[in-house]
Formats: sequence, C-alpha cells, structure tokens
Amino acid sequence: MAPTMSALVPVFDGHNDTLLQLYRSPEPDKEKLFMEGAPASWHIDLPRARKGGFAGGMFAIFSPSPEKAGGSVPSAPSSEEKLPPELPMEDARVSMLGMASILFRLERAGALRICHSAADIRAAMESGTIAAVFHIEGVEAIDPGLDMLDVLHAAGLRSLGPVWSRANAFGTGVPFRFPSSPDVGPGLTDAGKALVRACNRLKILVDLSHLNEKGFRDVAAISDAPLVATHSNVHAISASARNLTDWQLGAIRDTRGMVGLNFARGFLRPDGSMMQDAGLDTVLRHVDALLERLGEDGVGLGSDFDGAQIPSAIGDVSGLPRLIEAFERHGFGRELIEKIAWKNWVGVLERTIG
Repeated sequence: MAPTMSALVPVFDGHNDTLLQLYRSPEPDKEKLFMEGAPASWHIDLPRARKGGFAGGMFAIFSPSPEKAGGSVPSAPSSEEKLPPELPMEDARVSMLGMASILFRLERAGALRICHSAADIRAAMESGTIAAVFHIEGVEAIDPGLDMLDVLHAAGLRSLGPVWSRANAFGTGVPFRFPSSPDVGPGLTDAGKALVRACNRLKILVDLSHLNEKGFRDVAAISDAPLVATHSNVHAISASARNLTDWQLGAIRDTRGMVGLNFARGFLRPDGSMMQDAGLDTVLRHVDALLERLGEDGVGLGSDFDGAQIPSAIGDVSGLPRLIEAFERHGFGRELIEKIAWKNWVGVLERTIG
C-alpha cells in the first residue's frame, strides 16, 4: 500500500511554548529532557517531533505573570475576564534570559538549529534538523529605548509579539474574554510605534496575536512588512477577543500576510469552552474560513503546543499526521496541504526576515 500523504508532509508551526515548559521543569538537564522524552502531558519533545513530521517553527519565549496575579487562560469563558497586571521588566528579563539560554543549549546539543532566515529554515529542513525561529511573546524584557532589542536581534531574535494578554510599555493585549470584540483598551504607545519601526528596519516579524484592535490598527498603519498573526483563529466562528475579525483578516490579506491556526480548544469552539474537546470538523471550519478570507497563500498552522488545551484528535506533536489526513479527506490537494503545513510560513518569513 502506498504511504499516505501525511507521512510525507513536514510541518512548520507558527507558535509553541515548549521553552516555557522546559524552563519551569525541575529537571536540571533540559537538553536531555527534550531530546530523550518529556512528560506525556507535554506536547513537544524530539522523539514525538520526529514521529509527527514536525520540521520546526516559532519557539516562543514567554515571561509568565506571577501565579498569584493570574496570567493563565481561564477554564471557563467569561465576558468579564480582566487583563493580568503588568510585569516588571526585571522579572521578565530573568525568565526571558533563562529560556533563551535553553534554546541556545538545545542548538549546541544538536536538537535544533536557530534560523535567521528563510534559507536557514530550508537548509535545516533538508538536513532533518528542527528549524527554530527565536520568538518573544510579550516584550516586557525589552526597554522602551530598545537597547535590549539590538542585543536580542544580534543573538538571533527574528520574531516578536509586542504584547501578551496584558498591558506593557508598548501596548495593550486582549483579555481572554468571551464573547468579546478585540476592541479593548488603547493603541500602541509611542514606544510601541518605535518598536514596530525598529522591527521593520531589523527585519523582525511583528506578531499581531494577543494585540488589541487599536494596537492592530496602529501596526497596520506603520508597518511596511506583511501583517502576521502567528496563532489566532476566526472571530466570526468563535467570538473570543483573541480571534480575528473580518476587517483584521482583510488587512492581513491586503499585505500578503498570513495567520497560523491556533489549536487551543477555546479559540476553536463556538462556545469558547477550553475544557470541552474540539473535533477536527471544528478545526476544518476555521481553516475553510481562513482560506476564504486570506487565500491559499495566507493560511498556516500556529498550534500553541505546550501553551493550550489541544483537541484530543491531535493530542500532541506526534498527532500532526492525523490533521494532515483530515485535510486530505476534506478534499485539499497536495499543493494546498503543503502550503498550509509549511510553505506559506517559509514564504512570509522570506518576505519579512529575509
């Protein structure tokens, strides 16, 4: 019997939080944990990545809010959910540097390759090495004068989200509110606008996931790069403040940008529930809507592995072939599946970071 398409299609993914899992783990040998097998409750490690055809993606560095102050996704949808408090720069820098160190050590151990360009990604994929893009989600560790941005860029940073779902010196995120418009709070600060311009100069991708509507509009007005949301879904299907409205999707399309489909159940389900499962039919509904609004070159995957509750039909990174098989059963041809699985990400990164 001929192999299924899923066995042949690699996946480059727009967002994971595996570095945070490693950072929080009490295991001292983080490289061994990743390379030999993480706990079953995690979503990504090297053995499962190889089994699932995971070719790489944006490896996010996220500085969490203190546990006592909140900073996690609520288990039940609420239209009253508040933003977590701002995170001091000093606290953010401690965790950011800790996770960056883990990323660098994983590269030294041969677990992955940190990629500075689309050509680097292609080369890593061809060699069978995980292609990792250094990404920061919420830039509390960067000072308003942007000195740290220059340091991080020199260290390999090629993608950032100005905010997580809280405010900082650069802008305001959206709360995990359902149902809700993303029109929550003010737009970018002057420092935030300077950050976007600096990212354009340095060829750093600006991720619009978690940014509120006014901030999104500010980026769209300022940026000369494609507009990208690495891990967001369709607001018309699931009315979370985290999802993208029709006008936002139109703005992304107009810049030849793209959206990575978020696997988080609460951003997939029409009722916003994180605790109940979401079937692949719901995933496909979002993909169809994204394709309709963005075209075949504007849709990718942005799993949120190790940062969200994932549909059981996928489970973890080893379950990616089941998603590819669902695309095939849904009638998507090989060319479209490859675009969604990895080619669109490499294309938008080539247009953004080089």
